[in-house]
Amino acid sequence: MRPDARAWFSGRTTSARSLADLDVPALLRAKRRGGHRVSVVLPARDEEATVGRLAGEVVERWVRRVPLVDEVLVVDSDSTDRTAEVARAAGADVVATADVLPAHGTRPGKGEALWKSLAATSGDLLVFLDADLLGDVTHYVPGLLAPLLTDPQVGYVKGCYTRPLEVDGRVTPAGGGRVTELTARPLLNALWPELAGFVQPLGGEYAGRREAFEQVPVVFGYGVEVGLLVDLLGLLGLGGLAQVDLGVRRHTSQDTEALGRMAGQVVSAVLARSGRAGVGGLLTQFRAGAGGFDPVSTPVAVDERPPMVTVPEYRASRAGAV
Repeated sequence: MRPDARAWFSGRTTSARSLADLDVPALLRAKRRGGHRVSVVLPARDEEATVGRLAGEVVERWVRRVPLVDEVLVVDSDSTDRTAEVARAAGADVVATADVLPAHGTRPGKGEALWKSLAATSGDLLVFLDADLLGDVTHYVPGLLAPLLTDPQVGYVKGCYTRPLEVDGRVTPAGGGRVTELTARPLLNALWPELAGFVQPLGGEYAGRREAFEQVPVVFGYGVEVGLLVDLLGLLGLGGLAQVDLGVRRHTSQDTEALGRMAGQVVSAVLARSGRAGVGGLLTQFRAGAGGFDPVSTPVAVDERPPMVTVPEYRASRAGAV
């Protein structure tokens, strides 16, 4: 690891593997002292099996019992199941992507939900959690907020964790994150070696200051996290980024073909940010058929929303909120 990356890793990595690692009353005092408002956002598409428990835990623990969070918003990306209904029953606010900034239309993908959440929330500190998280993640919200509340130089915090892999009922304790290890990490180490200290560059749990998020574009699809990481490096510098060890992260695993499509989108986002935009655009995979191999092509070209601060309706709404 390069000296700058090693120094960053040593100085900007903290631990919040459980609530015992956190001084929650001190975080609450820091929030009040700084006059902060905290929004927790759960982007979701067809996550009725998990979103209710997760949203309900955040609302109960960090809104009602300890007022560390001011709003919990589920951004529903064209779900065909009961995601919205289940989230509302759990106490979360719910918006559909199509109903936010409707003049700008709507597009598929997690990036769209993240981008539009900036226009649908009011917090100056935002926490993002994937809606398919499993197990006890009660400590995730205060863990991600801690660096922002205790260090004004930090503008963006990524969670890192051990990721078990479960396939056909068999669990490997640390086998998850295959796209990270086989695609994202080698590319980032080659092109932005200062980012080599990030344990989970594609992790879906992170937090940051609104003034940072609103100044960078947002990629659609699975390139959203790596795009944010590289763009926020450019905006904030390495010293403005931090990571926190959240322990273990469990979620639903994908099959190899789906992981290939994810990797294709990650590669496209990385190439675009390295000045190689327009390369490729299609990922061709092969499925074994009765007559041999059948090619299946999927679009993976980068598509993104502009920085939210450039959207007139957003600027007008924020000016009215001040």
